[in-house]
Amino acid sequence: MIDTRLDGQNVLVTGGSGNVGAAISRAFAAQGACVAIHYLAQDLPAATNAEWAHITPAAEEGDKLARELGDGSFAVSADLSEPEAASRLVRDVAARVGAINVLVNNAAHCETPDTIDTLTHASLNRHYQVNAIAPALLTAEAVRLHRGDDPLCIINITTDAARAFPGQTGYGTSKGALEALTRSTALDLAARGIRVNAVAPGPVQTGWIDEDLLAQVEEIVPMGRVGEPEDIADAVVYLASHQARWVTGQVLQVAGGHAL
Repeated sequence: MIDTRLDGQNVLVTGGSGNVGAAISRAFAAQGACVAIHYLAQDLPAATNAEWAHITPAAEEGDKLARELGDGSFAVSADLSEPEAASRLVRDVAARVGAINVLVNNAAHCETPDTIDTLTHASLNRHYQVNAIAPALLTAEAVRLHRGDDPLCIINITTDAARAFPGQTGYGTSKGALEALTRSTALDLAARGIRVNAVAPGPVQTGWIDEDLLAQVEEIVPMGRVGEPEDIADAVVYLASHQARWVTGQVLQVAGGHAL
């Protein structure tokens, strides 16, 4: 039996109320942690022809999950595309629970079309603001509020195709930036005992893979199946656990062998 030593820890999961985020929130709660479940309250902008692919469920989903988890877990709203939102979110959570022990930067923005031919300043800015800039600011604020005696680790959720993501220029390159942030902050913070790692999921069934696409995806995953949100959640909990106490600066690919 593994003792993760997460009982009583305070965890902030951005994008924590749906799909992979909800699985991560549940996994921490199962270890006895108090989970702050971040969600995006307002609707995404309508002034674009792009199809928004990743949408964090609204308030009722966050509140419903918080009630399910219990043990002090709660939902909190922030639009991470706004410049001051990341720092404010960390301060609001810390004001409610005290020290944040685990920060999971899971919230993501993805839209299509996202090819080099359709690239615009606005779409690139939206991807980088949520996928790279917000995690950096969330990490910076968590570090500022960190007290030396309290454990703190940061886990970033990237993608197994961050090194080369054809057809998704803004999304893929912003996730590549998040992996670079993982390594640089891990080195900056190691001497303070703060660990920074990342989980890079492969194709995960969160409702976007229909039956026809499922067969195609399964063919390109060496282990022969798509991932489930719980596959990612288990890896995140491991990186936050006592068992990973000497692990930092790593990108753990959780993808069934896909995109090696």
